[in-house]
Amino acid sequence: MAVTIKELRENTGLTQKAFAAKFGIPVSTLRKWEQGESRPAPYIMNMISMLLPMPEKYSEIIQTASGDRYFYDKSANSISDSLGNTIQIGVSLEGVKRENLRLYVKDMFDSFYDVRGRFEQDCEYDKNEDIIWS
Repeated sequence: MAVTIKELRENTGLTQKAFAAKFGIPVSTLRKWEQGESRPAPYIMNMISMLLPMPEKYSEIIQTASGDRYFYDKSANSISDSLGNTIQIGVSLEGVKRENLRLYVKDMFDSFYDVRGRFEQDCEYDKNEDIIWS
């Protein structure tokens, strides 16, 4: 059974507005697709689905109390968030208490988002300033 655009969006946890913005789709178009008034071209579905983790491809789904979903790929020893950001891990998760794992994974991704945000901020600052760091 083929995955629908609504299932793809719901898997990310994003609102229609946020999902549409992420992929450059007009919100009105996304709504029509989700309501069955029209359908996205197959190549659009393929492109979006390649960028997002699909639950059936992963060994385990880790969901936090706040509803954030992460996807553990045991064969690649990596964890992805619902937007497709992937972090390689260097430790086996076997034996880790699942209640704690939810906290560890959320903390790891929160740190990742923080570092990425600082990196992007530094790059934008660098574009506008004549500074060489040493």
